[in-house]
Amino acid sequence: MTIREGFAPANELMLHYAQSGSEDAPLALFLHGFPEFWYCWKDVLEELSGHFHCVAPDLPGYNLSSRPAEVARYRTKRLVDDLDAFAANFSADKPFILVAHDWGGALAWAYAIKKPEHLKKLVIINATHPGTFAREIANNPAQAGASQYILDIRAEGSEARFAANGYAQLWQSLAPVAAAGHLSAADKSEYLKAWAQPGALTGMFNWYRAMRLDPPKSGEGSNADRLYEPETLRVSVPTLVIWGEQDKALLPGCLDGLEEFVPNLKMIRVPHGSHWVIHEEPASVSRWIKDFAG
Repeated sequence: MTIREGFAPANELMLHYAQSGSEDAPLALFLHGFPEFWYCWKDVLEELSGHFHCVAPDLPGYNLSSRPAEVARYRTKRLVDDLDAFAANFSADKPFILVAHDWGGALAWAYAIKKPEHLKKLVIINATHPGTFAREIANNPAQAGASQYILDIRAEGSEARFAANGYAQLWQSLAPVAAAGHLSAADKSEYLKAWAQPGALTGMFNWYRAMRLDPPKSGEGSNADRLYEPETLRVSVPTLVIWGEQDKALLPGCLDGLEEFVPNLKMIRVPHGSHWVIHEEPASVSRWIKDFAG
């Protein structure tokens, strides 16, 4: 299997992407999360190359894609428009399959809410729906505590701290996956190279800085329960949620009541899986995607 790389416009941005499979096959877009880039999907792209035209972009701010400097450029509305423009390079006006993890999943939820007519199926992997996440942040102290890292990323000077000692603090989130044998030394080298792209850390961190939702600081409340009207968050697209239940950042409560927002929902819980189940179980994840989307 050969992964082919290229660049495609997304409004005024240029997004780098990797692709596999026949361009005549149904389109499946793969959106990565933080702190990754297209490379996190490499095993899945190989597994699914015989079934779909798989396209995995570096999201704005990441790796080789355009890295706007303005925080406001990373607001969800702008990113939804960027994703729509990027997909138009490949979709030929046909609905496509959208697969996404972590921050890519947050963008995918928003896209499915705003532009359901463009999607055939939606697959979300450990990325919480905005309605359930806002509820949990506001009302579940455990989730509020698990989300404090967001404030650390947003803080002034965070780029220098996370880059120090060979990106040691940034690598911490992936280190357990590597220790378990799911990421190699060569994989780590690819991540370090992506993080070292000029301005990449600022672009990556700006996704957090542009968030409307604020995790509560110690002794303070959260704005989360005032952000959304539930009726504006319905997802009509047939949706598969794959969830590693050992996720330390997004707790299982984020799944409670999800069917109220997503009536056409299938859920696969992976009891031993973590936030990084795409690395831990790439063959299973690929099979679940194929069975659902095919």
